[in-house]
Amino acid sequence: MQLWAGIDAGKAHHHCVVIDGEGNRLLSQKVPNDEAALIQLLGTVLDLSDGGPLVWAMDLNHGGPALLIALLVGHGQNLLYIPGRTVHHASKIYRGDGKTDAKDAAVIADQARMRTDLQPLRAGDEISVGLRLLTARRADKSADRVRSINRLKAQLLEYFPALERTFDYSRSKAALMLLTKYRTPDGIRRAGQARIQAWLKKHGARSSAAVAAAAVEAAKSQQTVVPAQRIGEVIVAALAREVASLNEELEELDALISEKVTEHRHTEVLLSMPGFGPVLAAEFLGATGGDMTVFQSADRFAGVVGLAPAPRDSGRISGNHHRPRRYDRRLLRVFFLSGLSALKSCPASRAYYDRKRVEGKSHIQAMLSLARRRLNVLWAMLRDGTTYTLVSLAPPLTA
Repeated sequence: MQLWAGIDAGKAHHHCVVIDGEGNRLLSQKVPNDEAALIQLLGTVLDLSDGGPLVWAMDLNHGGPALLIALLVGHGQNLLYIPGRTVHHASKIYRGDGKTDAKDAAVIADQARMRTDLQPLRAGDEISVGLRLLTARRADKSADRVRSINRLKAQLLEYFPALERTFDYSRSKAALMLLTKYRTPDGIRRAGQARIQAWLKKHGARSSAAVAAAAVEAAKSQQTVVPAQRIGEVIVAALAREVASLNEELEELDALISEKVTEHRHTEVLLSMPGFGPVLAAEFLGATGGDMTVFQSADRFAGVVGLAPAPRDSGRISGNHHRPRRYDRRLLRVFFLSGLSALKSCPASRAYYDRKRVEGKSHIQAMLSLARRRLNVLWAMLRDGTTYTLVSLAPPLTA
């Protein structure tokens, strides 16, 4: 007798429902997210199966159920992944309007019983999981940096708009250093260009002369003291130090990612692809788990990435294609950004992009077409274990 076990995963607890081939519920149990309790649940479900086929399914592939996934994979269990959105929509066809963990687990188990198109869930190798954690941390820090810079510029705009528009604080470390000591019009004028330049140079700032001259010029353009200046300059100094600290953390993360990514077996192939650097390669490995066989084919992988158009035909309307609603946004970002970078360094990518633009496609359409073409190439490279080689076509010989 074949059984299906559905897991509604959570942070502190999971709920497991086991059903048989006719959909009869054999077990419904809430279990703590603890190793001893999870092992006991595994033994209970295996006893119910009595050596017969057993399929597990859950609605999360990382995070809270990471321990349970590791246990199931370690014990050689057949594990499927059902996205939470799919469970949400599928639950509407079952009786009752209520929502409980037990009902969600039963829906997961029943969907696993009826459907044959579900993706197997694998824990991923240690390097890929580590890269996923590092790249997620980097994304959080990058978002924090953008927010801090925006707040810094908004605060400067309150009392010193000339200085706000003088520098690009996302690029200039010297400008951030300037704000930690000199950040008001009257303060910059009193200090003067020579003192500011000497102070910046002493603290290792590049282009200290240009930054000091631009700051003094901005200070001379404003003689009025705005009421928000006294409090605003304190906040600006704190935000400048915060952005500088985030820059250092991002540099450390980039160095750690660049070191860690070289340990994976696919890194050499990925880095040979034009447009891929250590960070994008790490994001790719973290999102795929480092195992491409789970996607079965390039077309299936393109569907997961969001580069396979979904048809919306009805009646006489045909050829109506749209981007799918369900896709991995991390992987789509990887292929889009690597394609943008390849336009500058890869003649083949540039030629393909230009050809699509000549055909009348917009920039976004041409970039998505290029991303799909590059996906097919990368799939073949990873399948065959070969690196990218740029083949230049020689011009035809003339008599």
